[in-house]
Amino acid sequence: MELKTIKLTETKNYRVQGRTVAERDPLTLLWSGASLDLCVQCSELWAEMEGPFEGLENWMAVEVNGAILTRQMVEPERRWVCIFRARNAARPTNVRIIKETQAMNGDPKHCIKIYGLRLDGELLPVEPKKHKLEFIGDSVTSAEGAIGDTKEEDWIAMFFSHVRSYPYMVSKELDAEYHIISQSGWGTYMSWDNQRKCTIPPYYEQVCGLVPAEQFAPMGFHEKYDFSSWQPEVICVNLGTNDDGAFHNPPFTDPVTGETMKLRMDGDEYVEEDRLKVQEAMREFLVTLRKNNPNAYILWCFGILGDKMGATIQAAIAEYSKASGDTKVEYLAIPNTTPETVGARWHPGYAAHQAAAEVIVKRIEELWS
Repeated sequence: MELKTIKLTETKNYRVQGRTVAERDPLTLLWSGASLDLCVQCSELWAEMEGPFEGLENWMAVEVNGAILTRQMVEPERRWVCIFRARNAARPTNVRIIKETQAMNGDPKHCIKIYGLRLDGELLPVEPKKHKLEFIGDSVTSAEGAIGDTKEEDWIAMFFSHVRSYPYMVSKELDAEYHIISQSGWGTYMSWDNQRKCTIPPYYEQVCGLVPAEQFAPMGFHEKYDFSSWQPEVICVNLGTNDDGAFHNPPFTDPVTGETMKLRMDGDEYVEEDRLKVQEAMREFLVTLRKNNPNAYILWCFGILGDKMGATIQAAIAEYSKASGDTKVEYLAIPNTTPETVGARWHPGYAAHQAAAEVIVKRIEELWS
């Protein structure tokens, strides 16, 4: 059968996972784990796509009937990419084209664009998932170091692998579609290197406001996100590791304002005044999450890179719950990474993500039982 070309603007038989704008010519994927989901009945499938970047290239994975069969760099030029060929066209095939790398705050071009499909058969309706989940975090949630040898130290895109991450595993186990909001090195109140501007809460209410404005703001990514369009049943937050890191790292001086920022230590303990700033930022973030997701259960999942900040997180949750009466928020301890489960760049490896996913899945199943 002859191949035919279908633009995404010409069909509704697909699903997009991850926050993005309404434009579908092309579909632009920014967040880690963002994907185009298809159900096709054909022997051959191609996608017209490009992965522009300036310094940090895009990687994608292809899932076919639930199994990851391809992981590759996306070429920066627009071209047709073969997803599969020579399949038995009598059987429908479920396909996900998944962004492996996180949204890149420091790269003004980094994204994956998908323009259309070419196939020798039909696009079928995509079967809906049973649940909806949201994951919010830092490099762990972005799956930095989830692939690669433990000796790897380069901070480059190929060592991010969403399909080896706990959000991917949890969502797969629970048959859920999902959104991820995450950025390596960022915290709730402070980044790992003491930058106040590099924190997740100020950007949570935007589509993807942490990416550079020159290209992405005109596309709508800095606009307010429409929370009514998609409501998660459970939100998993994994923030605090970089807030802790700020206490242990040198001060940061803003090159524009000259302001110097630093979370301080007193011996082996946090300076209480600074620790309370972190606690208050966490409490305020819970207020923001609840305002925009009135029915979601919130799990603050923590401990995969140590739990020193855990007491502060628990104090923030207790303070928030007491003031609001909200009982649908809790702290969930997840297993620490060990020498046996560490991955590249001193981050959790695949086994560490598996261990975390098992604990999170168990707790969510208890909530739903």
